Amino acid sequence: MHHQKTDQEGDPHSPHVYGIKRVLFKGAVLYHEATQDKKLVESMTPDIKDDWIERKLYTPYSRLGILLMLVINLVLFGPWGLLIWGVQMLWIPFWAAGVVNGLGHWIGYRNHETKDHSRNIFPIGIIIGGEELHNNHHRRPTDPKLNHKAFELDIGHVWLTLFRILGLAKIR
Repeated sequence: MHHQKTDQEGDPHSPHVYGIKRVLFKGAVLYHEATQDKKLVESMTPDIKDDWIERKLYTPYSRLGILLMLVINLVLFGPWGLLIWGVQMLWIPFWAAGVVNGLGHWIGYRNHETKDHSRNIFPIGIIIGGEELHNNHHRRPTDPKLNHKAFELDIGHVWLTLFRILGLAKIR
């Protein structure tokens, strides 16, 4: 819905609709609110009915995912796993929901003219997997490579390329 109604009424997390403070600090809440609109979710995900993992695991047990991450962290890192889990629980909602769609539509530079307010926050896409190059993403939403200028780095595409070389991913 974000890409269909970008920075307009109906965009579930636009700072131009909800204000920068709300999107930056409560972006995950806005995401959650959007997921409660069953009609919206069904219209945006028509193929979800055909996805066994979605139907049998994710939808009925989605809240267990947070606890499963805690268990995995504790098994892998011992008591430090609790700290790592805490950082993940704060990091992901703030950076993914707040920074990408808050700051990524508020401040920064633009490589491309788009119909929205998307901006590239920073040319080095390491902290949030390349999504710092948000204007580039809005220019070509399905492109797995988000760096469009020689001085830009998209660490997400670096990882995808490595996984492709190792036979662990296919890049369309």
